Amino acid sequence: MSEPVIFHFKKPGLQTMVQDLGRVGFQAFGVPTSGVMDKSSAKIANWLVGNPRENPVLEITLLGPQIEIKGNCQIALTGGNLSPTLNGNPIPMYETIQVDSGSILSFGRKLGGCRTYLAIRGKWQIKKWLGSYSASAHSGLELTPDSIIQKNSSLQVLSQLPISKRLYSKEQRPIYSRSVRVRVLPGPEFDSFSPLAIGHFFSRGYQLTPDSNRMGYRLDGQIKDFNPKREVISSGIIPGTIQITNSGQPIILLADAQTTGGYFRLVNVISHDLDKLAQLMPGDEVWFSLISLEEAKEALKEEKLLF
Repeated sequence: MSEPVIFHFKKPGLQTMVQDLGRVGFQAFGVPTSGVMDKSSAKIANWLVGNPRENPVLEITLLGPQIEIKGNCQIALTGGNLSPTLNGNPIPMYETIQVDSGSILSFGRKLGGCRTYLAIRGKWQIKKWLGSYSASAHSGLELTPDSIIQKNSSLQVLSQLPISKRLYSKEQRPIYSRSVRVRVLPGPEFDSFSPLAIGHFFSRGYQLTPDSNRMGYRLDGQIKDFNPKREVISSGIIPGTIQITNSGQPIILLADAQTTGGYFRLVNVISHDLDKLAQLMPGDEVWFSLISLEEAKEALKEEKLLF
């Protein structure tokens, strides 16, 4: 018989939410995909506790919560290192951790990356909306109240028999840098940009501005020689689409972005590299490399082999 484990949030953290691999199939109705920003880290966390990779996880951003855990369970932490502790003692990332009832899970200063993923072995007792546990990008408290963590929120998980300890090797773990290079494919309006504008876009790095979030990263600066002579009909966009505003500012659209937009779509970040972007914060830098469709397909094959 499964025993319920209660996770009581004494402090919610800066932005702590339940996320899974996303709300797929509803973009035509204007519903964002949402889901975890760093899919690789979420999948690894679930593997470490023996859950299906589609299981929900907690996405913890920059400032972690303080959680009182009532019941014995197994957890795992991956992604950004926010100095996790259990009962005041440091605990490792990327391995299965046995937790005794009455323990307090806390977080400290950021050591690398900015988003930590917490997996809990068992069946999460929260409601889905449109087939996903992910916190809704819009009206989250009304549509997905269980997935928005607030002070004194409680999360119940039906525990399962413990598994043998698993470890994700240090050689395979990502190393987070404050400057990353991501690969992109030409977007639908790529040919609307002059060679000078395209050359300028790829010639420099861009810092994330403070108004960046799960909807999108606004990048500093403007592209040279960008003089749109026509309007773009509002068209479909996906996570990774890079739009250029009328002033020439690039915006990378992410998990919680709207499903259509009216700006020129210069390029699109390949799915394999979106996880790199997930661990950036304002002030960090991103560079872009244009690749071929064949190269993007090879990257997708590598991604599927990993998971």
